Amino acid sequence: MTLAGLIAYSGALALAAAIPGPGVTALVARALGSGFRSSLLMAFGLVLGDLTYLTAVVSGMAVLAQAFGTVFLVVKWVGVAYLAWLAWTFWRSGITAGKIEASKGKSGAFSSFLAGLLVTLGNPKTMIFYLALTPTLVDLHTLTLVDYGILMFCTIVVLLMVLVPYLILAARARLLLQAPRALKVLNRTAAAFMAGAAVTIAARQ
Repeated sequence: MTLAGLIAYSGALALAAAIPGPGVTALVARALGSGFRSSLLMAFGLVLGDLTYLTAVVSGMAVLAQAFGTVFLVVKWVGVAYLAWLAWTFWRSGITAGKIEASKGKSGAFSSFLAGLLVTLGNPKTMIFYLALTPTLVDLHTLTLVDYGILMFCTIVVLLMVLVPYLILAARARLLLQAPRALKVLNRTAAAFMAGAAVTIAARQ
């Protein structure tokens, strides 16, 4: 693996992670409801989900993805439907002051971590990145065990560098965002991002 390939991979991963999607939205919602610690554990779950997809690609499961294209096509449209449903939900109600208050102190460490993992594994954007884009950024045919370890390390560092600022800002803004007008703006913004992601994924061939 070349340095240029590693830089290209890290840059593409940072951009993909920074675009608000189900993972970022769920992380912000968790930070708003339960604070920094719970959302950090959720971020670790999100990272593990990414590492799972990276490992699958490196171990050759991209070949299976190509062989069972129909299955992944179904997953794609299920993902589109899920994102569209999220957009509708956030537009109509989304996060409310009552939900934030009700979720305080009710999120255990394991449940927060598991929630992050499941969100990533069910996120079509993440699946598309690792199964479709990673092989074009990194030469998987010449990848060694050391290269794989470097990719794992870079993935963890890049994702945490992108996700942690989100949860810090959200955790600090909990009181401010309990104002009805601020929550409405947050919900409508999240809905727009969700709808945009759904349209983008649906348009991809």
